[in-house]
Amino acid sequence: MGILHRPGAVAPCVTSTLFDPIVFHDHTIRNRVWVAPMCQYSSEDDGLPTPWHHMHYGQFAAGGAGLVMLEATAVSPQGRITPSDLGIWSDEQAAALAPIAAFIAEHGASPAIQLAHAGRKASTYGPFSTKNGSVPVGEGGWETIGPSAVAFGSESGLPVDRQLAVPREMTSADIATVIEDFANAADRSVRAGFTVLEVHAAHGYLLHEFLSPISNQRTDQYGGSVENRSRLTVEIVEAIRARHPQVPLFVRISATDWVDGGYTLEEATVTSRLLKAAGADLIDVSTGGNVARAPIATGPGYQIPHAAHIKKEAGVQVSGVGAITDARQADGYLRDGLVDATMLARHMLRDPHFALRAADELGVTLDYWPVQYERAQGFPTA
Repeated sequence: MGILHRPGAVAPCVTSTLFDPIVFHDHTIRNRVWVAPMCQYSSEDDGLPTPWHHMHYGQFAAGGAGLVMLEATAVSPQGRITPSDLGIWSDEQAAALAPIAAFIAEHGASPAIQLAHAGRKASTYGPFSTKNGSVPVGEGGWETIGPSAVAFGSESGLPVDRQLAVPREMTSADIATVIEDFANAADRSVRAGFTVLEVHAAHGYLLHEFLSPISNQRTDQYGGSVENRSRLTVEIVEAIRARHPQVPLFVRISATDWVDGGYTLEEATVTSRLLKAAGADLIDVSTGGNVARAPIATGPGYQIPHAAHIKKEAGVQVSGVGAITDARQADGYLRDGLVDATMLARHMLRDPHFALRAADELGVTLDYWPVQYERAQGFPTA
């Protein structure tokens, strides 16, 4: 007997927009409480999911989230951040991820997957290792690639022994291969049952490396102007959209490098316009990650202004992320028209049932509590 679940729609509520559904093409996401991609570094060396992944993602769907996005999932073996990253470069991996997507969908949430290539930040030791930095080839690492032969950490003046390995500057053939890898990964993801795709162009990984003048020193059509630096991400979106015209397609960007001479909010706005024209449905706005020790001013909702700027100036739907921990906080960003959806990360780890709790706090009646948990409805007040 399968897990029981009673699917349904959101009950109307005039005081909240957090639980309004949102539609992309012919796909409806039941609310605006979304689980952001968070690397678990818990795969085996073959990029396959483990029981941890099944538990981790399933709890968010049962907890009422509208969309559950899998972590950065590598489109090629060389695209992994660490040897323990999830992968989607093989049909075996897609088949292993399919039950996770099915469970999420069975519980009424939209299964999403973030497609990624780590670029110059690939082949590193995972956070649970006793070692730091790049994994040598002799210890299971691999050659990294990037837009230019500029090591991560060099921009901050870190000692050479604390920088990551210098990547090999990508050739035209490398670029064509990466575009095909993303498009093929999208094919596998759709076949595996993921109903939303996201291209990862943030946090200092390959596509962000192309976007940022700090890491992109090319003089060809992929370097120089912001339009040229955006070209690879745009071409990946175009390639995926050509194959999947009706699948909701998001792009996560870092809207600023937080340092002089880096990628800026105004440049990110230009990129967002280009991505919208290429077929992106939503820009998932984050910041940082391409500069070691960047002075990032954090705080509740600290990245929301970046998302709001891009929404207004690029005329594109956006999601906002960054220290969102409260139901009224999240709902306020939506009611004020700053974002179209909220992405929660660390707070979801603390409270996987945040969506159900938020609905209770906002006075919204949901009919998609798992039947096994229905007797727990009504969160106690302090």
